Amino acid sequence: MPYDDPMWWIKYRNITYKRFYLRHIAVKQSNADGASVGKPKGMVIGVDLLQIYPIEHAVVYGNSDFLRQETQDKLRATLGDRRLDCVLLDMAPNATGFRALDQENITTLCYSVLRFALLMSSPKASLLMKIWDNGDVPKLEKSINEYYDSVKRVKPRASRDDSSENFILARGFRGIER
Repeated sequence: MPYDDPMWWIKYRNITYKRFYLRHIAVKQSNADGASVGKPKGMVIGVDLLQIYPIEHAVVYGNSDFLRQETQDKLRATLGDRRLDCVLLDMAPNATGFRALDQENITTLCYSVLRFALLMSSPKASLLMKIWDNGDVPKLEKSINEYYDSVKRVKPRASRDDSSENFILARGFRGIER
């Protein structure tokens, strides 16, 4: 599997200790550890509202809110001149218990990640975002489709059938005019 293919994540999502394994798998898949000589060395950056323990060959920002400008500024500084091949959003806002507000909050998060991806992605990059089904999803998909060759919804087998959780998978970033 190519290191910039987000579908490997869907396949590994049902691992019990998801955060631990996913980040270690991401390091291997992206060759961030340089173990695959002759292959490009990638970079793995993780952001979470919760504390993240250090992971060798990965940059992690725990206790960080992606929606805050200073978090995005840290990410840009970490990347320097590098561009992203894959942006993966498995974050979700803390649930309030009010369905409409929760849906609005995750949609806001998705649009923020989309804006970041548009500014920081390399040509042909991929984007994978968690979303909870709601009336705003078709509009979000339409917005994403303006910048990517293909956009589709996917549901991991690990998700319960009655769960509104889905993912939007976009491939083939076309770029934006700056």
